Amino acid sequence: GKKLGYTFNNRNFHNVSLGQGQEVVAEQALDLAAKEGHWVILQNIHLVAKWLSSLEKRLEQHSEGSHQDFRVFISAEPAPSPESHIIPQGILENSIKITNEAPTGMHANLHKALDSFSQDTLEMCTRENEFKSILFSLCYFHAVVAERRKFGPQGWNRSYPFNTGDLTISVSVLYNYLEASSKVPYDDLRYLFGEIMYGGHITDDWDRRLCKTYLEEFIKPEMLEGELLLAPGFPVPGNMDYNGYHQYIDDVLPPESPYLYGLHPNAEIGFLTQTSEKLFHVLLELQPRDTSMGERGVATREETVKALLEEMLEKLMDEFNIAELMAKVKERTPYIVVAFQECERMNILTSEIKHSLQELDLGLKGELTMTSDMENLQNALFLDMVPESWIKKAYPSTASLGTWFADLLTRIKELEAWTGDFSLPSTVWLAGFFNPQSFLTAIMQSTARKNEWPLDKMTLQCDVTKKSREDFASPPREGAYVHGLFMEGARWDVQGGIITDARLKELTPAMPVIFIKAIPSDKQDNRSVYPCPVYKTRQRGPTYIWTFNLKTRDNPSKWVLAGVALLLQ
Repeated sequence: GKKLGYTFNNRNFHNVSLGQGQEVVAEQALDLAAKEGHWVILQNIHLVAKWLSSLEKRLEQHSEGSHQDFRVFISAEPAPSPESHIIPQGILENSIKITNEAPTGMHANLHKALDSFSQDTLEMCTRENEFKSILFSLCYFHAVVAERRKFGPQGWNRSYPFNTGDLTISVSVLYNYLEASSKVPYDDLRYLFGEIMYGGHITDDWDRRLCKTYLEEFIKPEMLEGELLLAPGFPVPGNMDYNGYHQYIDDVLPPESPYLYGLHPNAEIGFLTQTSEKLFHVLLELQPRDTSMGERGVATREETVKALLEEMLEKLMDEFNIAELMAKVKERTPYIVVAFQECERMNILTSEIKHSLQELDLGLKGELTMTSDMENLQNALFLDMVPESWIKKAYPSTASLGTWFADLLTRIKELEAWTGDFSLPSTVWLAGFFNPQSFLTAIMQSTARKNEWPLDKMTLQCDVTKKSREDFASPPREGAYVHGLFMEGARWDVQGGIITDARLKELTPAMPVIFIKAIPSDKQDNRSVYPCPVYKTRQRGPTYIWTFNLKTRDNPSKWVLAGVALLLQ
């Protein structure tokens, strides 16, 4: 633009920011520019969806017979989802498209973080050594928290809009604090960065813990003695000039790997597997939906669905007769209340499944008109996905339909066994509940009643045994044995009785049976333990149910950064 004599304050250059009724101004600018050979910039066109079709027509009119120097530049923010794409196809097809994508990988992100500053920044503070070391650590912290999202829920429970502003404001705060105090106020700085600048975006308690732990590891007095590693093989650099730091990143930062984030290499395998599964699912959904006879006698879509539907209806058991079950019970203990709640939830789910399958069956036979709900159900069955109407009445799950249905039947069998005589199973399948929290709470309630302890002064203690479920013949006198948990991000060392590094390619190793009992809160031993979140599925986030304290010889911060959690599936 400059070479050709077009600059922002030039008469030949029209810059229009859309929104608030600027469409008329934009139209006048386009008409004038087309005639005189000016340049027009239209900013934020995503704010004027209704006007875009008339913009398309206008550009089409000016595409012929206008001045040869006439140019239009358009900017818009990326749409949050495919449904919100509003820019007309005509405009897209006739334009050169440029996107500004965030850099990927630690290397690019760390350089980009450092690019927010200059040699002048490095020289502005009188306490040069401390300022430079903490500034570099902050750049690494910024790059890590931004790039960690690519690991999905094991990276962050939710995704956050961390931005360069967070980093530059943190550095200004750092400068002010160092200039004003004689000692480096590490605690204050970590609090301001972790709870306010970056923590201001964070809405999940576990993510807050992660952010805080990174800062505790990256910003501490050892950094000035050259002993602090930001990642394996990457110490905080000594005193250098601005270009020296860029050079240091090129020379010393190890190649991209989950280790740079404190994660285990399995985190990448898990994340890549899930990404490719999603991709294959999308491809499946793109298949043509022709229901006529398949080639060479291959079953049609309808035949496949019909066979599946009949098999499911045949395998589904009768609903639980709650009135009959209640008559069997003398005393409604906390465990029995949980059993009834679970039976009620299961009845709601199985009746929805039966009703919708029977309805679809009649639709396929032509005895009922097919509705959009029936068609959605048919598509889900064909694509091996759990139908939406069932998900709403079920429990969180990431399984495909076949696995999900088999799992449902196992859940029903477990409930039948338990309600047979209402004695607690020798080991309880915690994942089999709609509401595992209610069972864990029942352990506390029954212990509290038995010992006459106040419920609010109690907590659960979990001891990981060395045995599997087959080794138990009866439940414990107090509390419960639970099985069916998996660990992600690390594994359990059965002989040592501690958390230890995962083995490569073992993404979610099974845990031994865990003995859970209720104890008074003040009797809890918090030394050398990692407070480990328990989630229903690998999606984590809202599927959180409880925290189990697990023994560790390593510093618990290692497992926080590795995103270690227990999963029920």
